[in-house]
Amino acid sequence: MPNIRKLWAETFGTFWLVFGGCGSAVFAAAFPELGIGFAGVALAFGLTVLTMAYAVGHVSGGHFNPAVTVGLWAGGRFAARDIVPYVGAQVVGAVLAAFALLFILQGQDGWAASGNWLAANGYGEHSPGHFSAAAGFFAEVLLTCFFLLVIMGSTHSQAPTGAAPIAIGLALTLIHLISIPLTNTSVNPARSTGPALVMGGWALGQLAFFWIAPLLGGALGGWIYRTLICED
Repeated sequence: MPNIRKLWAETFGTFWLVFGGCGSAVFAAAFPELGIGFAGVALAFGLTVLTMAYAVGHVSGGHFNPAVTVGLWAGGRFAARDIVPYVGAQVVGAVLAAFALLFILQGQDGWAASGNWLAANGYGEHSPGHFSAAAGFFAEVLLTCFFLLVIMGSTHSQAPTGAAPIAIGLALTLIHLISIPLTNTSVNPARSTGPALVMGGWALGQLAFFWIAPLLGGALGGWIYRTLICED
């Protein structure tokens, strides 16, 4: 069992990721005349990881994402026995963030749940650009794979000291710039779980998709880095 402080760090870090990333999409993306748009939401997700990696990364490693945890295990940098506690802490943080967003939304005059009101991930008719499940699955696997390549490389002992959070945050920003129109961008099963559990309905029905694809991509990325690129 990991040190409890590591689990708290993962909980708070994932809370910030979901609250900041999904919050920017919910509150600011299409705000009348001043909306930040896809680019702003993409940057917000990147900034959540960058800031929390500096804040608590030294405590837990700064995963904030089950796909990262599994990918680091596949890359030989994380113990299998610690996967379940880490993932549990990440999911708790994501769900708490989704409820916090709901509480704030309910404070808006005349607010009523309609459409994708919590920035849940989706494919098919629930994809922002109406991309198919096959297209969304391929994108999620591919992008999570490359996310792990960036994480593994930037945190290597021979990489520039202190630069990893910047590279990882910018990588997540780029991933969102590519894939918000495809699936609303998951690459993180915890990020998908929080909004889906609070929204229910179609979002909950499609949730398994956003566990399988990122976990597969994360494991693939960790394995590729370890076996084909750079063995620690």
